[in-house]
Amino acid sequence: MSEINTQSVSDVLSEYRFEPKNKASGSNELGKNEFMKLMIAQMENQNPLDPQDNGAFISQLAEFSSLEEMQGISASVNNFTNQFKSSQALQASAMVGRSVLVPASSAPLSNGGTVSGIISLEESTSALNVSIFNGSGELVNQFNLGEQAAGTVPFVWDGTNSKGEQMPFDTYTIKAQARQGGENTQLDTLLSANVNSVSIGKTGGISLNLSGMGTVPLEQVREIN
Repeated sequence: MSEINTQSVSDVLSEYRFEPKNKASGSNELGKNEFMKLMIAQMENQNPLDPQDNGAFISQLAEFSSLEEMQGISASVNNFTNQFKSSQALQASAMVGRSVLVPASSAPLSNGGTVSGIISLEESTSALNVSIFNGSGELVNQFNLGEQAAGTVPFVWDGTNSKGEQMPFDTYTIKAQARQGGENTQLDTLLSANVNSVSIGKTGGISLNLSGMGTVPLEQVREIN
């Protein structure tokens, strides 16, 4: 029997298993065109005395159909993802110039300015205290918000020290403590900051650039004012 000079199955596979077909992109994926090429090569090189079973051939056609369907779904998902990211970026850009609340313990104080935020209380307290420290770690002011129920408690520091003197520009740390069960418990705070700009990362993640507080991911925003 003369040798059949057609491309064998192994020849087709070698193109995509070992050497990228597209040298520029480096892609070695087996797409639908290559899949069809593989099937034809398999049919041309099968043993005439022992041809491929019909069931096996139908199974391969089903795989080919599934491959096309999956590629279509993948393209649709990618398109939806890109549209979602564009929509999210557009919405985030509307925050520029507005004030947001984010988890933080330090915030800048401009001359004559204030620092505001929210304290999270998981349970009620008989005494809620707020302490203000300057950039050197010195206590400059402290005030008592009294008895508070569980929930969120808003606060505003007017930028003055315990003597009523206006404090200079600096980054101040806010520490909140609640008297609970006979002990003082440190609490989490959300501080207010202005949004200067919006950044979009290489992977599509969106971050807000806050005045005096650096960059925070969009998902950390708890409230927009």
